[in-house]
Amino acid sequence: MTAIVWKKLPTVLFADELLDKAYSRATKAKDTVDDSDRMFRTRKQMKRMIQSASDVLDSTLNGYVGKWPSLDQQSEFDQALIDAAVGCDAYRHHLSTIQWAAEQSMEIAKRYVRQIDRMVNIDGMHQRRREAYGRISSVIDQVNPSLEWLNTARDKLRKLPSIDSSEPCIVVAGSPNVGKSALIGTLSTSEPDVASYPFTTQQLHVGHFTHRRRRYQMVDTPGLLDRPMEKRNNIEMQAIVALEHIGSIVLFLLDPAEHGGTKLESQQNLLSEVADLLPQTPLLVVDGKADLLNIDTGINPVSGHICVSATEGIAIEQLREELVSRIGADDISNPLALPEGWHREDV
Repeated sequence: MTAIVWKKLPTVLFADELLDKAYSRATKAKDTVDDSDRMFRTRKQMKRMIQSASDVLDSTLNGYVGKWPSLDQQSEFDQALIDAAVGCDAYRHHLSTIQWAAEQSMEIAKRYVRQIDRMVNIDGMHQRRREAYGRISSVIDQVNPSLEWLNTARDKLRKLPSIDSSEPCIVVAGSPNVGKSALIGTLSTSEPDVASYPFTTQQLHVGHFTHRRRRYQMVDTPGLLDRPMEKRNNIEMQAIVALEHIGSIVLFLLDPAEHGGTKLESQQNLLSEVADLLPQTPLLVVDGKADLLNIDTGINPVSGHICVSATEGIAIEQLREELVSRIGADDISNPLALPEGWHREDV
């Protein structure tokens, strides 16, 4: 399941803009009709105008629906992101409303085109075209609140992170100010993405590094895993459950020097809580601020944990190798097995 590229969501036109676009296109379509007989020419023009306007509305509205990801095809984590940002129920409702408007526009057009086909009165043809426009306009005006909702939701969703659930994902947790974002920045092979995180008031950092052509994602969890259970709301708990489905491993960063202001005992209590929250996800505990602890060997002799420094680059490669090893994404259980679906010919 590939990541959603939220930044590609299109701008949504409002009802008056949509109708202007449709009717302008219809007027141009009318001018392409050529028939020497006035009645036949008028009939063709009126039909062409109605069909052209409804086609523009149908393709534009269904184009919006098609470019918005289907909730049923998203990972639980992405669904939790959408629910927290704009609400899954509202998401479904407004997209289905817009799809309904596209269908109604086409139905109205078909009905009036059939009527005009049987008419011989030129004034009546013009009247039917105006009636069709009026009914179509009424439908589009009716769904304008949904068009406005889509535009507002688009602005929110474009700020969400793109996380690919098919790739290994390292969930970075720890108390505030222990250096999670700095560690992600140091491990990443490029500048980490900074995205809105609808579960908290803080921002989400998503970093990546590549090992043997496989991309590993790193996601920090500001305000989500770094505060006591009693302070978490239902949406935050939903997100924590969803982390089980994308997290290949949890990297819990401790600050033994207590430089971030949180006592080590409190950090260890949070560590126990995170382990209980994500029982199915492997856990790697890492000590940070190695430079403040005067440790340059990569191992804290007191705790036995890998001990890193994001600022000094101490044990960063050692940590990267440990993460890759524990995740085991490149492990081959049966080297003689053919990939699924691979063609073979029995001899």
